Amino acid sequence: MTEPTDLFGIHTQALALWQRRAEVLSTNLANADTPNYQARDIDFRAALGAATPGSLPLAAPSQGQIDTSAPGATESLKYRVPMQPSLDGNTVDAETEQSAFAENSVRYQASLTFINAQIRMLRTAITGS
Repeated sequence: MTEPTDLFGIHTQALALWQRRAEVLSTNLANADTPNYQARDIDFRAALGAATPGSLPLAAPSQGQIDTSAPGATESLKYRVPMQPSLDGNTVDAETEQSAFAENSVRYQASLTFINAQIRMLRTAITGS
């Protein structure tokens, strides 16, 4: 018998990661004026690769996007490398965070749309209409 997650492919894991990333990005935006706050982001490729064992390894993000050597960084949550940190030590760039949040929302919606389409297709197959 096929597992339910197989029907939706990677989208079930991706949906959870998109949601977590939205939380991280909104925390960054909320702390844009907090002195010494370090902006963070999810290394989506590493997190999704870890969430899907047996899958092919994903290519690393382009160099300089996310600092993977930051102290205290977890496997998928990384410190963002600032383009120009503020004088108070804050590394949040509001425009970067807003852009990342908008992109994340589009990707979240795409995964959700795919899952909904699969459910509709299954419902059609079961009911015949």
